Amino acid sequence: VSLDGATAQSVAITASDADTLSLTLDGGSAVTFDVADVEAVTADELADAVNALFDAESVDITASTDGGELVLTADTASSSDVASVAVSNVAETLAGASDSGLAGGAESLTNVEAKTVDTLVSEINANSSLDDKVRASNDNGSLRIENQSTNDLTVTGANATSGTIDGGSGTDTIDGNEVRSDLATQFNDLRDQLDKLSDDSSFNGINLLQGDLLTMTFNETSTSTLDIQSENGETLNSSYLGLSTIDADALDSDTNIDELINTVKSALGTIRSQASTFGSNLSMVENREDFTKNMINTLETGADDLVLADTNEEAANMLALQTRQQLSSTALSLASQADQAVLRLF
Repeated sequence: VSLDGATAQSVAITASDADTLSLTLDGGSAVTFDVADVEAVTADELADAVNALFDAESVDITASTDGGELVLTADTASSSDVASVAVSNVAETLAGASDSGLAGGAESLTNVEAKTVDTLVSEINANSSLDDKVRASNDNGSLRIENQSTNDLTVTGANATSGTIDGGSGTDTIDGNEVRSDLATQFNDLRDQLDKLSDDSSFNGINLLQGDLLTMTFNETSTSTLDIQSENGETLNSSYLGLSTIDADALDSDTNIDELINTVKSALGTIRSQASTFGSNLSMVENREDFTKNMINTLETGADDLVLADTNEEAANMLALQTRQQLSSTALSLASQADQAVLRLF
């Protein structure tokens, strides 16, 4: 074994008939460790024996077991905040012992980085390839991994049952962000409803949202008209507004979400502008409608007065008017004759 790249030291383990293990480091003084049965040494007993040797030789490495395998971990980090334990040329020398965790004579190299949780959190969050996809945090001394993307995240070296990161060969899956995935589905559904609303907004064969032209005539000679139509005769649908169907992974990045929000804001601005134009046209049509209604009321009132008039009363009024006219004519004639008589005196 070697620590932080230092000169490798060999660990020799031999068994005796007295159910003890004898361990030496680089041929130094032997450390003995009692076991229950030297013919069937367990992984835990082997780990305890190795720890006894390392303690005696002041080696900052701790042995532990994981699923029957021997795991060596550096006790403290070096000045570089990284401590590495290298294990090589492992050979089984215990008669009848299981080779679980021992390479059975094959070469094995293991590097274990001893880092604090805060260091791991900082390094994971600083990884640009994981931006907007994975977020790490310190949860009461435990490393917490949050999957921000809509795709499932597979973590290698994690226990699938407990979810803890143990450096083993197991994998655990963190489900994708269902909230963002559901939002993408809702967005696409609303986009489809927008197109259906545009298609169904038709009255008397004219659909202003489809760019149809509506001409309003305000008088009997067709000299006063108003043309109502969308801007440039464009169809007001999702395509015109720049709203396309999105996939769930389009919401993985906060940058993509911001761009989508800006697109929606622009679409809302276009809709508000067109709504303002239609509102102005509606106001003009309503004003002309009120004027026409008032004119109709005036004409109907006059017509009613003519139809419902008292014939005798109106005849008497007509006779009185004729009498006044005759008297006025006679008075004018007399006045003219008087002027002529005065002129004859001269």
